[in-house]
Amino acid sequence: MKLPVPGGLAAEPLRRFLLAHALPGAETHVDGVHRRVFRTSHGPVEASVDLGRGERCDVVELDGPHLEELAPVVRRWLDLDGHHVEAERHLAQDPLLAPLVAATPGLRVPRAVSGAETALLTVLGQQVSLAAARTFAGRLVAAYGEPADALRAFPRPDVLAAAGADAIRAVTGVTGARARTLHVLAQTLADGLDLDTAGAVDPATAHAELLALPGIGPWTADYVALRVLGDDDAFLPSDLVLRRALGRITAREALARAETWRPWRGYALLHLWTAEVFVD
Repeated sequence: MKLPVPGGLAAEPLRRFLLAHALPGAETHVDGVHRRVFRTSHGPVEASVDLGRGERCDVVELDGPHLEELAPVVRRWLDLDGHHVEAERHLAQDPLLAPLVAATPGLRVPRAVSGAETALLTVLGQQVSLAAARTFAGRLVAAYGEPADALRAFPRPDVLAAAGADAIRAVTGVTGARARTLHVLAQTLADGLDLDTAGAVDPATAHAELLALPGIGPWTADYVALRVLGDDDAFLPSDLVLRRALGRITAREALARAETWRPWRGYALLHLWTAEVFVD
């Protein structure tokens, strides 16, 4: 199925993001084709998206079963219908961002196939390298993931909630504190915090609920707001890559510097991350 991309897509940064974040056992990324498991009304299925080979693309190819059900999920995941045009018009007025916007027009904010999955992965990756986070996640997938052809689906929150913090720690190798945070988030999701149904939860309420959980701080809650809750103005002032891109300033200085980027700070963040190679 061909998914048209209004305004065109900056494909190369998105390919690099997907490749860098591909979970062992759950996703593959080969030559611009990203394959992963999607949960559908028919159960978990494998499907792939092809972003082409060039710097930009106007059509994303979706291949797999139940395409009518998957198409809107993929469109949201890849931000194909996002507000990048308005964001770029606004951000191009900033002397720092103007050349970045000109270099990567059509840059999108990667969202989430599954809000619960992305939230859990964000916690799993707190304060460790991306490579380490992928290793931990791959172990979790191997132990608790549901098989779908050659790949496995990322574990459902209720499965992780039932497993318990000690089992999660033993399987993944994360610290006890991180395992407990992952477990309490899984319990919260299993008990009703719905991050997967559009409009099911107020973004501000979800953000507050996440911050109230032990072990979850502003960086994690803001990252979930950006990728899961679709907040185009979400911003991570303490992020090390962002602060490096801004000249190694403090989080407070980054927050003040970004004030003029409202209400598109999320897109500004992506442009700055992309300028820093976009692998963190």
